[in-house]
Amino acid sequence: MRVQFVLQEVWTGLRRNLTMTIALVVVVAISLSLLGTGLLFVKQVDNTRTYWQGKVQLSIYLCTSTSVSPQCRQNGPTTAAQKAQLLHDLKSLPQVQQVFYESQAQAFQHFKQDFSRDPSFTNLVTESEIPDSFQVKLVNTQADFNIVAGTVAGRPGVDQVVNDSSILSKFYKLLDGARNAVVIIAIILIIAAVLLVANTIRLSAFNRRRETSIMRLVGASNFYVQLPFLVEGILAGLAGWLIAAGLLIVVKTLGLDALQQYFPYNVELSAADLIEVIVLAMVMGVVLCGATSFLTLRRYLRA
Repeated sequence: MRVQFVLQEVWTGLRRNLTMTIALVVVVAISLSLLGTGLLFVKQVDNTRTYWQGKVQLSIYLCTSTSVSPQCRQNGPTTAAQKAQLLHDLKSLPQVQQVFYESQAQAFQHFKQDFSRDPSFTNLVTESEIPDSFQVKLVNTQADFNIVAGTVAGRPGVDQVVNDSSILSKFYKLLDGARNAVVIIAIILIIAAVLLVANTIRLSAFNRRRETSIMRLVGASNFYVQLPFLVEGILAGLAGWLIAAGLLIVVKTLGLDALQQYFPYNVELSAADLIEVIVLAMVMGVVLCGATSFLTLRRYLRA
């Protein structure tokens, strides 16, 4: 097998069908970048969920001197006896896995850390305006919240009960919806890329039908005849993947990472996550173009 001849045939095919090749590379690049973006969204949601699995799922905020709820205004700040009774009752519930008390000083320090990116906001808040609380981790978030909340809500010293999981679930649904939309669009474009690969390879084979006929007459094998066209398809897939890799880096850096500034808890994707998605996109691009070229050529050359 003459490598020089194969490379010369590849160059001839790419040069003759330059417009179709460029269109193919663009479609493959957009398809792989959208598919990779969907995978990055999946990893972002999974990482966020994993981060919050070890966190509290229910916050019981206590009354302070600055609380504005009618109950707190009427009864005043939570007393030490009320806190002790609440802690005892929470620990005795079988639905509670873990509970700990967070003082105003601790809550204020966490508040400053969480919103450290917005000092103009943190400077407006004083320690007395941040309530102390009981942070509770439940055995089963969905089934146990109403039971635990019903036990403590409305009791003296309790300002409000917040379901942290329900707040995060809305954010998860938003990310899931964006991911699904991106994946659907990517699948549509992948189908378009398959059709475009088939047409490009078929056109290239038609333009060089005399050369392939001569190669058959001199005894060239089917694989040797098909090889230049397969290489053309794989090269187009790799070119599209290179563009898609650059776009995925931009999506992570300017998209997902930039969004973290709007959330108090920073759960950024690692470089390993990005590399994994880029490698998967490369495999998809090579397999997509290579398999489509091979199947198209078998059918065309047999005809």
